[in-house]
Amino acid sequence: MVGKPGRFAAYWANTSSNSLIGKLVRQGSPDIKMDMEGLLRGEVLHTRVDEQIVFSQLGQSEVSVWSLLLAGGYLKVESRGTEDGADSGEYVLSLTNREVHIAFERMVQGWFEPCAGCYNRFIRALLSGNLDDMNGYMNDLAAELFSSFDGGRKPSEKARPERFYHGFVLGLLVELKDRYGISSNGESGYGRYDIILEPKEDDLDAFLIEFKVADARHGETLEACVESALKQIEEMRYETVLWKKGIPAERIHRYGFAFEGKTVLIG
Repeated sequence: MVGKPGRFAAYWANTSSNSLIGKLVRQGSPDIKMDMEGLLRGEVLHTRVDEQIVFSQLGQSEVSVWSLLLAGGYLKVESRGTEDGADSGEYVLSLTNREVHIAFERMVQGWFEPCAGCYNRFIRALLSGNLDDMNGYMNDLAAELFSSFDGGRKPSEKARPERFYHGFVLGLLVELKDRYGISSNGESGYGRYDIILEPKEDDLDAFLIEFKVADARHGETLEACVESALKQIEEMRYETVLWKKGIPAERIHRYGFAFEGKTVLIG
């Protein structure tokens, strides 16, 4: 039973192994990947918790995944949510400790091991602004990894496919955390940007990334989506948060990522 905040009774054992957790997060919904990215950035997660975890539901319910992580000691309770002064049934969770944080970072890095060469070259191309190489390596990564990340389903047919691609690229960028502050879905200018890489050192440039998904059924092309993403960055003034921190416009790289299934175009 659930008792005081910070405690949760584990109802079953030997099922919350790292391999199971990795599979559930990797093949889970885009929202699970986004929430995991937030936890790795030190944020808290607001979610309900299921005290009676049913194994057969683990691949279907986001709540069951976070409940498993809590029961297995990967997450801890920071507080219980309230609504109008009453218990809302929502938990505020965070990663338990530094060891768990490191374990999850290694888990994310392990997802890209089958394409480690392409991954490293993509990161170098991104930082150097080499669009030709970025496109080549990202398409290689997409062809190799998208199916395993999406549990065999087609991401382009999801209700919110941008979140799938968003979470995938965030996973690619985890390796840069020592040199860059990686923020996602933050407020800047007149809206919310997708990803910003803010340099931690004076000699590094900043990067702003916006995602679009092409729908061929409506005549959308990858090229048009890239232009739309870059136009959105400009019109919504997403660079504002970087300007306020003293980073000049000429040191901010803007990228539009357009996806259609496993095909990617970056501009």
